[in-house]
Parts: sequence; structure tokens; C-alpha cells
Amino acid sequence: MAIEAIEQVKYIENDGNNGLEDLEQPFLEAKTAVHSDDEKTASGAIWVVLFSTLVSVCGSFEFGSCVGYSAPTESGIREDLDLTLAQFSMFGSLVTVGATIASFTCGAVTDFIGRKGAMRMAAAFSAAGWLVIYLSKGALPLDIGRFLTGYSVGIFCYAVPVYIAEIAPSNIRGALTTLNQLMICIGSSLAFILGTIITWRNLALTGLVPCIVLLVGLFFIPESPRWLAKVGLEKEFEVSLHRLRGKNSDITAEAAEIRANVQRLKKLSKAKISDLVEAEYIRSVIIAVGLMIFQQFGGINGISFYASDIFVESGLTGNSGTLTYAVIQVPVTMIGVVLIDKSGRRPLLLVSATGTFFGCFLTGTAFLLEGQNMLLEWVPILAVSGVLIYVATYSIGMGAVPWVMMSEIFPLHIKGLGGSMSVLIKWLGAWLVSYTFNFLMSWSCPGTFFVFAGVSALTLLFVAKLVPETKGKTLEEIQAIINS
Repeated sequence: MAIEAIEQVKYIENDGNNGLEDLEQPFLEAKTAVHSDDEKTASGAIWVVLFSTLVSVCGSFEFGSCVGYSAPTESGIREDLDLTLAQFSMFGSLVTVGATIASFTCGAVTDFIGRKGAMRMAAAFSAAGWLVIYLSKGALPLDIGRFLTGYSVGIFCYAVPVYIAEIAPSNIRGALTTLNQLMICIGSSLAFILGTIITWRNLALTGLVPCIVLLVGLFFIPESPRWLAKVGLEKEFEVSLHRLRGKNSDITAEAAEIRANVQRLKKLSKAKISDLVEAEYIRSVIIAVGLMIFQQFGGINGISFYASDIFVESGLTGNSGTLTYAVIQVPVTMIGVVLIDKSGRRPLLLVSATGTFFGCFLTGTAFLLEGQNMLLEWVPILAVSGVLIYVATYSIGMGAVPWVMMSEIFPLHIKGLGGSMSVLIKWLGAWLVSYTFNFLMSWSCPGTFFVFAGVSALTLLFVAKLVPETKGKTLEEIQAIINS
């Protein structure tokens, strides 16, 4: 997941050449990413950007670890602490409650103490949460720990993509920003795999590792130059930009553009909630909020949080299904990282929604056959195939693209307010789905997945009718399309 819902972020307009060639060229030649005749310096600057990105996405990895923690640990936690289904459902969903509350504060925190400061604070909250979970002897401390990790997730999923977008050269910004979603998948997958091998308490301790790496790494990467310019730290601003673009690079043009945008932002009147319903902005709001609603109510958090239970219900061992789930989502997400600047946003959304529909339909059919005692030998195959199709196609499109599009379709004036509302809707939906999933499965296993399939079908219609293609277009062109 990328959240660029922030007033201060100036996303450099796409120059229309963001194909695979553009993704490869900066790493091989570093010609367009920096303005320097010194190839050695340019190459070094690219590596500063890459290293800074890798440090920051440790927060995304932590996000994934939190999301993936509950699925492989449910039986162990419920048995050791004697929790009811309702108690564990509350525990599983509290990560989204913490993230929802963070959505109200993440913008102010990230503006006040900086992008690095926000990530540092989130890492501290997350580390504290994991320690509380590790030491828990009952439901209450377990819930407190889960809430703390959830609050850190809400900060991470806002601050990390914002930081990456603000430090990256324009021609590789899309690919680097989508590394956020890739690391979320890797963190989730690793938690799934380790959870089948070690105890739930030891799995909580592994959550400390990315926190420590991030806290240490933050000492060695520059702060966002755009944030430094915004708060008036001119000397630090130029030092940071030189580190990111190369010691001998000419940063005059980029620095002037950043300063001009900061000044323009200061002149804008403060956005109000009522602005979101004005004719000029309403379609942007509908697109951003709609994509978040469909992303969540398609069932992703229920399926990922309780994947092992789904496989057990279908007659498969929880570990084998969970391991397969964990392994498949990472390479598919990597494909999405490459394709997002090549094939475009809209095609990925359409393919993704189609795949999640078929995945849910197959899984629902498997449970329906099981309930009717028909073709029982096919039930595990259909259930696992359906879940894996769902995960693969969700990862390639619906997982990352809504965040990318949210950063592109809001005009600067309401980017912070509109983006924050979208984030809030996302986490409220995530909480509702993760909390009710077990109860829905108790009501009807096939019915649950057929409902999710219906949401995916509506997603297809929504994207086909309302969502424009934003690849290769400037922000002004996107606004013209939206308001046409």
C-alpha cells in the first residue's frame, strides 16, 4: 500500500515516457535522474536514492508483518490464552482500528516532525507493540499491543510513500513508490511462513527486526528536501537535494521549482470539507473513495488475516495452504511494480478486479460443493486455486494502484483533505471486513465469497465507467479529463 495524501507533496508531472526503458535507464546510465556530466557522481546519487528508499520501506515491511501476523497464529494464541472467537476477531481487527486513528494524526505528525521523524516515531510504537504482544498473558495486553502496532501501520502507510515520492527522480518515482506495496507483501508472506515454524510469541519478536533496521538506517539517509523547504530550512534543503541528485549536479532548476511550489501552496486558502462536494472536485473524490471502498470490501483483509482457517475449512492443512499463499504474492507484486508505468493504471485495475472475481467465485463454489457433499475431491483444489488467484490478481492491481491514483487525481488544493478522507475510508473498511469475516464464515462460507465476488464485479463496472487512465499525463491533463 502508497499513500500520498498530503498537501505539501509536489508530484513532478509525468513526461509521458515512463515505459520499461525509463525504469531501466536510471539504474544503468543515470542520465535523466540527475543533471550532471559526471557519471560517477550521478551513479552515486542514484544509489543514495535507492538506499534511502530501501531504508524507508522497512516501515512497509513492518506493515506487512503486522497484517500477516494473525493468520498463522490464531490457533496458538486462542489455545494458549483461552480466547473465544470474538476475542480473537477483536485482536485481529485492532490493527485496523489503530491505523484508522492514525489517519487523523499522520498528516500533522509528518508535517511537524518531518518524514524521517514520523517513521522514527512509528518504529518506536511498533516495537513497543510487539514487546507487549510477546509478554501478553491475557486478552487485554494482547489487544493493547495489536493496537500499538496498528497505529504505527497508519503512520507508515502515509509517511513512507510520501517520503519516497519526495526524494525520487521523476522517471523512477512510480516504480520506487510501488516498492511500498511489494515490501508489504514480503513482510506479510514472511510472517505467514515463519508463523508455521515458530510460536506466536517468537513471531512477535521477529517484528522488532525491521523496526531496529529502520531506526538505525534513518541516521544515514537525508530528510525530504521538500519538507525542509516547506519549514524554511534552506541550508539543509540544498544539502539534502545535493545528496540525492549528486554532489556536482546542477540542482538550480529543481530547487527553484520546489521553492515555487512551496510558495504557491502557502498562498492557497485552507481547504474545507465542503470543498470536496464542489463540482470541480466531486469526481476526484468519487474515484479515490470508490477505489478504496472496492479495495477493502472485496475481502482482502478477511482473506489475508484468516487464510489458514479458509484452507482448513476446505479440508486442507492450514500450513500448506498458507505457505503457498505466502510464496505467490511476492513475485506477482513485483510484476505489478514493472507494469504500472508500462501498461497503465486502468488496465491493471480491470485485470485485477476480473481475477479477484473469479478467485472468490471458485472458492465460494468449493464451499458450496462441500456443503452439498458433491465432488469432495475437488473441494480443496478449487478452494486453494480460488484463494491463490485472488491473492495474485489483487497484488498486481487492486493492492497498489488505488494509492498511486489517489496521489494523481486530486488537485493540489485539496490533496491533503481528499487523501486523508480516502485513507480514513480505507481503514474503516479494513476494520469492518477483518472484524466480521469470521462471523460471515460462520453464517455461510460460500455466501461470504459470493458476496466478495459481487463486489469485484461492481469494481469492474466502476473502473470501466468512471476511472480514467492517468499514465503519461500531466496533473493538469488529468484534471481536464476528470472535469470534462
